[in-house]
Amino acid sequence: MEAEGLDWLLVPLHRLVSWGAAGAMVFGGVVPYIPQYRDIRRTQNAEGFSTYVCLVLLVANILRILFWFGRHFESPLLWQSVVMILTMLLMLKLCTEVHVTNELNVKRRFFADFDPHHFWHWSSFGDYVQCVLAFTGVAGYVTYLSMDSALFVETLGFLAVLTEAMLGVPQLYRNYRHQSTEGMSIKMVLMWASGDTFKTAYFLLNGAPLQFSVCGLLQVLVDLAILGQAYAFARHPQKPAPHVAHPASAKAL
Repeated sequence: MEAEGLDWLLVPLHRLVSWGAAGAMVFGGVVPYIPQYRDIRRTQNAEGFSTYVCLVLLVANILRILFWFGRHFESPLLWQSVVMILTMLLMLKLCTEVHVTNELNVKRRFFADFDPHHFWHWSSFGDYVQCVLAFTGVAGYVTYLSMDSALFVETLGFLAVLTEAMLGVPQLYRNYRHQSTEGMSIKMVLMWASGDTFKTAYFLLNGAPLQFSVCGLLQVLVDLAILGQAYAFARHPQKPAPHVAHPASAKAL
């Protein structure tokens, strides 16, 4: 009887916690990019941030949305993908504007040139949008034709979460190549690590598809590796190299 008497409190509390967790899942992935976005706007320098992170997340979340059509999963995960796509487009828009401003005399590069040497280093935000739309159209068409295949649907889901798990790899490689984390927001990576830990726990506790949990753990490991780089490079900083004007194709990943 006492337990039943507390239902008026426990039921709304449980709903509140569930809504809070769902809201954190939808919008929590955006928070790490706020300090990086502000740093780029403040310094007008985007070289420390790898725009390939945006590419990885765009591909991963487009595939995840397509996976939803073949196998419905929880709505917060679906809305998270929509919000993340919009966020990455905003990051790309800012980075493109900064790059173009800092390279006034460089020849313009366009998606329609289909030049693999300049892939993902175009001169206009509209070119990135064209690329995303082209990928979405092709992937969506293939998914529509193969939707009846359970193997295809499961593979699509695995590719979606595996790609997302690799989001930190471009930044990890960029840091290794430059032997520096200058220009990279440490706050962003710390939020990656905490957010990915929360997300992985959410997957495990809510019975999400196995692909989500496995790749979530991999994501946490990559985040920790980047933090390890930041610690190592801070303890053993490289001697500053003389500034040399690089050609347009020599951008940081």
